[in-house]
Amino acid sequence: MDRKTFLWSSLGLVATRHWSWADDLPKDIKTTRIVGFDLPTVRSKFAGKNAKRDDHGDRASDRMVRLYTNAGIEGLGNCRADEKALALLLEKNPFDYYRSGERRMTGPLGAGTMPLWDLAGKALNKPVYQLLGGAGPERVPVYDGSIYFADLLPQYASRWADRFKEEIDMGLKRGHRAFKVKIGRGNKWMPRTEGDARDVEVLKIIRQHGGPDIVIGADANDGYDLERTKVLLERHNDALNLAWLEEMFPEDVAKYLDLKQFIGTHGWKTLIADGETQSDLEAYAPFIAAKAVDIFQGDMNRFGFEGILAEAEMARAQGLLVAPHNWGSHVGFYMQLHVGRAITNFYRAEHDPLSTDVLVADGYEVKDGTCSVPDAPGFGLRLDEAKFASGVKVRFDLKA
Repeated sequence: MDRKTFLWSSLGLVATRHWSWADDLPKDIKTTRIVGFDLPTVRSKFAGKNAKRDDHGDRASDRMVRLYTNAGIEGLGNCRADEKALALLLEKNPFDYYRSGERRMTGPLGAGTMPLWDLAGKALNKPVYQLLGGAGPERVPVYDGSIYFADLLPQYASRWADRFKEEIDMGLKRGHRAFKVKIGRGNKWMPRTEGDARDVEVLKIIRQHGGPDIVIGADANDGYDLERTKVLLERHNDALNLAWLEEMFPEDVAKYLDLKQFIGTHGWKTLIADGETQSDLEAYAPFIAAKAVDIFQGDMNRFGFEGILAEAEMARAQGLLVAPHNWGSHVGFYMQLHVGRAITNFYRAEHDPLSTDVLVADGYEVKDGTCSVPDAPGFGLRLDEAKFASGVKVRFDLKA
């Protein structure tokens, strides 16, 4: 048994019961054409610095694939597999890679299986979240992940406090009730003491402006250490009521257990989140075994549906949660939502407020801190063909 197969079997994801849906898939379907393109997206505002990186800007893109078949149905989705790997799908039955009982796709696309899942959902006339398990809530909790260092942008230097209020109002208007706030200015951009003080000032402004009912998480991008994290909490958490702390310092089981004990001693409900930089599921194992982290944040596009479901199963066995990392990906938001509808230990979906008029996403609505997920076949996403033709760069067009 190879290492990957062992991991899947050890997680209990090699099922003994196979869903009958696989028998309903067309047997003679073939992939006839594959189009790869970049989907340009625009952020609702300019995102500034975080503790590590300079300005993030107001543009992003998703690497996308369209799978055409001889059955007249098309799979659409985020896919970072290269042209050579995708070419292996030509003239093949795409459902040969579908393992319904295991809730995963195999094959040459690695983590980029979204187009195959979309195709399977359309062929079976079912939303993808049902194919992934369908055990989650009807509406998926979400959060606005876009509160960066607006105070360090020159255009807001003289009125940065008001700018944070405006950004919270923008998120509230979009339907959000939970916000992740970047901290860690003292790691790179300001003197340590001054930066830590500004972090607290920003968090207090947001709490006071948003009110006691909004959910606030703080993300330091490893810009703090254990002792400074304790100082932040001991001096200010009674007023701030932080729901979660994310990447406060580089991942360390012993330090996180120390922090969890500190939080518990004070009676706070603040959770610890981490894991977005990892690329291997096995990296989570010691943190899960020790319950050192409450919320695991494997990147949605890096791990794909198969990896995130495996992460969620690992976490669920210990009563822990997942909240996939998703920054700079418009389509990744929809991917998260289907995972959230599929599993029972999903915390919140990260929303980077990106938009495009090329991709039509009917049935997804953020309201009161949660998002609806349509019952349309596949992901319920479609392209505006006229805008696709005029506004999208095609990277390759493979034909059988």
